Amino acid sequence: MATEKRIYSDLPIPPGEYLAEVLDAKGMAQAELARRIGRPIQAINEIVKGEKAITPATALQLEKALDVPAHVWTGLESRYQLIKARLEEKRQLQKESALTPPLSG
Repeated sequence: MATEKRIYSDLPIPPGEYLAEVLDAKGMAQAELARRIGRPIQAINEIVKGEKAITPATALQLEKALDVPAHVWTGLESRYQLIKARLEEKRQLQKESALTPPLSG
């Protein structure tokens, strides 16, 4: 039986980067999106900067305003959070291995 090695991206790309691209392609400012979905512009800006997560409720609002399916937004957010978690786990393992003295024999 062959062992399959999985390769994961280690580049966490916030879904806000895609949001910024969609807004640019549609010629829509963050302020206009905020108005359309009834959210403060600061919230939209925080999503674009990767400081605020896209919740399922926000994904539904973005779907209506931008015509990009909600599952795309939640999928991007989920992948972003998972990659960040993998990187944190890797950092913790490296930190722990640096603290563990080598076995002597």
